[in-house]
Amino acid sequence: MIEPRVALVTCAELPDLDPDERLLFAPLAARGIRVEAAVWTDPAVDWAAYDLVILRSVWDYPDRREEFIAWAASVPRLANPAAVVTWNTDKTYLRDLTRAGLPVVETMWLEPDSTVTLPTSGVHVVKPAISAGSRDTERYDLASPEERALAAGHATSLLAAGRTVMVQPYLAAVDTVGETALVYFDGVFSHAVRKGPMLDGDAELIDGLYRAEEIAAREPSAAEFAIAARVLTEIPFAPLLYARVDLIPGADGTPTVLELELTEPSLFLAYAPGAADRLADSIVAALHP
Repeated sequence: MIEPRVALVTCAELPDLDPDERLLFAPLAARGIRVEAAVWTDPAVDWAAYDLVILRSVWDYPDRREEFIAWAASVPRLANPAAVVTWNTDKTYLRDLTRAGLPVVETMWLEPDSTVTLPTSGVHVVKPAISAGSRDTERYDLASPEERALAAGHATSLLAAGRTVMVQPYLAAVDTVGETALVYFDGVFSHAVRKGPMLDGDAELIDGLYRAEEIAAREPSAAEFAIAARVLTEIPFAPLLYARVDLIPGADGTPTVLELELTEPSLFLAYAPGAADRLADSIVAALHP
């Protein structure tokens, strides 16, 4: 019997995948699946030779998104599919979730041809609509003239590079409660983690693939489960091999959507017993629909 071949896709900077992704190798091998790491920009890879191609540590795409989207469209059996990649790699998808009536973090959108206009007070986050791993993202206290100038300079630089800019209020609960990231495999809840604060307000933008994260296991509240379920119902794609919904309490305590990660999210397999096995089972199901 021929073993199914599965590629876990990564970037050239992480040719052997992130350590968390490597936790999938043993469960997949135990299920008779031949699994390999493959770099999405490697011209020598024959993507059609795989029974399933799964996006994982492709965290270099923001600087070459159009190339990445074209590559995704060329892969015959991609999870999650190319249409999902196109929609989810630009954070303007949050507008769709807002229109659907979901509680999404309030966002001011600045387009490349617009003038920089910022709120006059409060701590806000400035970031590009196309990014990953909190790159080019920082918070500023806009009541401070010095920080307001830094924020304006940051936004102006992003706009000059042709990038859409997002300005969002910094939700203070991230410093206490933290974010709750709910992970789903094939539409079924697997586990969740708490993500601690990453933006320290020092205005030093990273130049690597991602910011380091403070992670711990977490049990979501009933309200968080309910919002995450609504998010997954409203998105225009199904089925999805994996999905991650990132929530944080808003000013009134209601879980608020920060991100819906469908392309290359960290799945935090190491933080939940059996998570790698559950994902492996979903991969087997995807191979044998």
